[in-house]
Amino acid sequence: MKSHFAVFAGVLFLLALPLSALEVNETELKSTGTADTIVFINYTGPHAKIDSLESIKKLGSDLGAEIAKSPSEKMTAGSSARYSVIHAVDENEKSKLDADIILIGKDAAVDHIDNLRHIIASYLSSAYGYSEKDAETVAVFVTVYNAVYRADFTSFQNKYKKIVTDNLTSSNCGLSVNYKDWPGASQIVIPLFDVNGGISTVDTSVISDSQVVKNMQEDDDKNIESRKNMVDIKEREAEQATEKAQAAQKTAVEEQKKLEAEKTKTQEVKKEAETAKEQAKEAQKTAEANPDDRQAQAEAKEKQAIAEEKQAEYEQQQTAEQKQQAVAEEAKQTAAEQQAVADKKNTEAQEERKVIAQDQQEVIKKEIADAAAPSAYGIELTNEASMLSGMIKINTNNGQIIKASPVTYIRNRTIFQAGDSFIAIAGENSRNGAVKLILLSPDTMEIQAESNEIVAENSVLIQDGSDYYCVIKDGSSWVLAKYDQNLSLKLKSPVAVKSSTPVTVASQYIIVTGADGAVKLLNKSDLTVKNAVSSSYNDANAK
Repeated sequence: MKSHFAVFAGVLFLLALPLSALEVNETELKSTGTADTIVFINYTGPHAKIDSLESIKKLGSDLGAEIAKSPSEKMTAGSSARYSVIHAVDENEKSKLDADIILIGKDAAVDHIDNLRHIIASYLSSAYGYSEKDAETVAVFVTVYNAVYRADFTSFQNKYKKIVTDNLTSSNCGLSVNYKDWPGASQIVIPLFDVNGGISTVDTSVISDSQVVKNMQEDDDKNIESRKNMVDIKEREAEQATEKAQAAQKTAVEEQKKLEAEKTKTQEVKKEAETAKEQAKEAQKTAEANPDDRQAQAEAKEKQAIAEEKQAEYEQQQTAEQKQQAVAEEAKQTAAEQQAVADKKNTEAQEERKVIAQDQQEVIKKEIADAAAPSAYGIELTNEASMLSGMIKINTNNGQIIKASPVTYIRNRTIFQAGDSFIAIAGENSRNGAVKLILLSPDTMEIQAESNEIVAENSVLIQDGSDYYCVIKDGSSWVLAKYDQNLSLKLKSPVAVKSSTPVTVASQYIIVTGADGAVKLLNKSDLTVKNAVSSSYNDANAK
């Protein structure tokens, strides 16, 4: 389905197209990837209120501080209405994983995956001592992992302990790719390898499995940096595990020496017990043969007592040997387990480095090709039901998208060049979102600036030279506003207008529909009313 776009003008289009808009349909161009590819849908538009990064991170660090008080015990922290965590650990079940479950409550306002990752990262730093860089890396993988396995309850059952799965539901386990589904319906699972393991607290092998990496490779940049950082973490995990394995092996050798000493002692005590037993038998025979010999009777009793004492010593020594055997076996097992961890992390890191190197070459090759390709800017339909769009840069040779703006809430399919930037109405009036006039960078296609004023959702955007007109909120009314290309408000009409009014710009006048339904002729110089014009709209409403 095609849509109609505003006309573009300016030097940015000298590379490829004449002064016309580029019509694009999202489904026609996004041919790469599969239906299972993870693409997070964020709100990337103006906000009524912008939270500081510190306040966002504090949401996670406050949760982590509670868990850090007793990481070996099951507990719950936070507010169920906003953000909370279930620290699901059970030392009695050994075969599966513990986990932290971060819940996004129905009143939570997080609307971008980057901010959610900041919350998770600050939680990991506060709870387990992760560095900021490592925590941010782990958070990226945690979110992708939970999106990949969203609503796959069987997968969670196979990996996690009962204490974890008892706190999950089949419909909400994991993380939706759409931010609108997050409040009240998110159970973000963080697999725990060792709650006291420092950098090895989170099971990095689980959150970076083949399905997760495969999805990360679908992004334009193939998530090279995050994957490199994860490899670095695994290599440090391997080093740490190797050190632990070496220490455990040293302990195992020492415990084995102790075991050998105990075995030697056991044999000595055994011989003493056997000798004492034989002496007791002989003494008992003598006593039985000489029932009237008091000395023989006394000696038999004495020998029997010695034999029983030596047997008790032997049994005690056997117990001591068995205990030492268990200690030695445990030391060997610990050493083997740590070495296995080291080997596993090293293997994963080496294999991933090879793949990353190949992917990096592909990314560089594509960047060079994109830079050399003839291109043009346009907009694509991102939400047909709400008629929302996003800015794109497209290769005019093959029709492939070179770069897409993260801002996908451009309204009314209209965007204009404004100096070195682009101007549009964007946003959504939901939760903390707002509709405003924005400037987009041609390089990053991110928001450079936004108006202080709220713009009507259904407002048109009209260009007149270096001036731009739209409908803004003024108290309880809507008025026509004129902005320059830097989003400075130059004028606003004294008369209220319909929020959806058409705007027709003539040489000296602007034609709009007033709040009363009557057509108004505004002086271009100051936006005051010149006169009122009767209209069929007004007449119809009057009837």
